[in-house]
Amino acid sequence: MKKYKIGYTTGVFDLFHIGHLNILRESKKRCDFLIVGVSTDEVVIKYKSKKPIIPFDERIAIVAAIKYVDKVVAQTTMDKMEAWKNLKFDALFHGDDWKGSSLYDKYVKEFSNVGVDIVFLPHTEGISSTELAAKLQSKNKPQK
Repeated sequence: MKKYKIGYTTGVFDLFHIGHLNILRESKKRCDFLIVGVSTDEVVIKYKSKKPIIPFDERIAIVAAIKYVDKVVAQTTMDKMEAWKNLKFDALFHGDDWKGSSLYDKYVKEFSNVGVDIVFLPHTEGISSTELAAKLQSKNKPQK
């Protein structure tokens, strides 16, 4: 396994769950210093058309408290190249559920031009914040 100096990963980290922890743990195994971008509420609303359940300041505090995370930053844009210009990471870590997508095929090409590897990590099956929110909502519906 190749080891990088500075790694970067991002996420909304709403309703923090084991899949989030797995990505952070696996990312940290592959780099000396892990920077994590937490999407602002505005970014999430723009690209997911919904507001996170947990407010940004709480989500960023949760991620900052995790032992695998060396630095946490606000992700104010979905443009990963913009983040690289500011942070100069050697590797971008992402769940493999995006591997082969047109967006990440574009990023692989762009980042190879600046010497950055994109490392796809195993996606944790059967868990997502969207699924958790739906379960919570259905449990809280009044019974007829």
